[in-house]
Amino acid sequence: MTHRIEPDPSRLVARPFIPGNSGPNETDRRLDHLVDRVLAMPPELRRQTLERLRQRHGTRYADLEEAWARHLEIARQVTDRVPADLDEEEAALLGAYLTLGYAYEGAALTNPSIVPFGPEADGRQPFVMSARAIGEGHISSITFITGAVDGDGRVELDPRSPFVSNGVRTALVASRERLRRKLAELGYLDEPAERIVSALPDDYSPEDIDVAYRVLHEADTDPVGLEIAYHRVHWVASSNYEVEFDPGRPVSEHLLSPSAPMESQGMEDARFVRFVDDDGTVTYYGTYTAFDGSRILPQLIETNDFHRFRISTMTGPAAHHKGIAIFPRRIDGDLVAISRHDHVNCYVMRSDDARSWSNAELAFGPEQEWELFNVGNCGSPIETPEGWLVITHGVGPMRRYALGAVLLDLDEPAKVIGRLREPLIESAPDEEFGYVPDVVYSCGSMLHGDHLVIPYGYADRGIRVAVTRLDDVLAAMA
Repeated sequence: MTHRIEPDPSRLVARPFIPGNSGPNETDRRLDHLVDRVLAMPPELRRQTLERLRQRHGTRYADLEEAWARHLEIARQVTDRVPADLDEEEAALLGAYLTLGYAYEGAALTNPSIVPFGPEADGRQPFVMSARAIGEGHISSITFITGAVDGDGRVELDPRSPFVSNGVRTALVASRERLRRKLAELGYLDEPAERIVSALPDDYSPEDIDVAYRVLHEADTDPVGLEIAYHRVHWVASSNYEVEFDPGRPVSEHLLSPSAPMESQGMEDARFVRFVDDDGTVTYYGTYTAFDGSRILPQLIETNDFHRFRISTMTGPAAHHKGIAIFPRRIDGDLVAISRHDHVNCYVMRSDDARSWSNAELAFGPEQEWELFNVGNCGSPIETPEGWLVITHGVGPMRRYALGAVLLDLDEPAKVIGRLREPLIESAPDEEFGYVPDVVYSCGSMLHGDHLVIPYGYADRGIRVAVTRLDDVLAAMA
């Protein structure tokens, strides 16, 4: 057992703090009144306040004043009360009032996955570990930790930068047909929604949705139905976007935070895999669950370098629940994934598109007393000479979680050829208590030589990293 990583409430990200401005009368326009109050401050008080802010907060954030400027521009889109000719001091102070510091891992840091990233040197393999960072309101983001594992299985973690950034988000042009399919899967493709979708080009942007809605609204006899459909279409369409970070900054400074309505209450349990295509192209896929407080959407992350991330919605009848994890290569020309879309058992899915999954074959379900409630994958299967090794989580009595392992046939991945009858990892006495007691959970492991590296979250509180020999795991299987 190596390393214990605890949440650090001093790690902050600057987020927008824009008050509502859409009340039915003038007294409800909070943003307008805030702007007026800040700009009415005497010049000397403004200078003193700004100086104190820079002294107190300037060393806690990367590029704080750039965040102030971004948040001021967001406010300009909501209100016309912000003058165009603000001086530098006025703009900075108003931006500060429109900013909050968010301790994105103040509540927990848990549920990690790990992938090799970068060339091996002298037996030392660098890696990127993702983790679910939980902050105020139990809202989850995806954070990153870097390090390396050496030939003896020793894990070294790089020092974590005190700074973090949310990067720059841009909307993506997306497929109209994919949007139509997802709306149908969610039960949202009623007649008004179909009219909006039909008015979009084959590859649409968010602006195209706004244009279609305005045109249809002018002639519509059911404005209420059309408005409901418009918001639903936008809710789904907003799930397709790109986030880009400064490639000159370390990966550990990158934070993927909720930035679309469908993930407003969290980006949960990312499962990353290093995928090598048949032509040798390497793509890092990550699957996570977007949550808006009542609904979930399985989402796909694609990146080549952990600096630029493309995020899109997964579609298909087999892609509607949590826990999808993609295999690290094709099998018989197909993309393959493992999932638990019936909440209880694990299925193997095949597709020619990483964003669309329509079929599923049952692979295995609960067997032992420590997993009878349900069994699921702990990330992507790991290829070994003996078969595909799937680290699993099982839920038993009193909702106690334990990690296990299943071995699948290399050519027929829905065929089980080995399985642990006893847990691989259970919570130790000092890991039992936290936000969610008696839970151990992982979203992905990696193999380096004969060493299996398994990072796992405990009690929805922190992370530990376990290292064991692959041969020992395989030998214990029946």
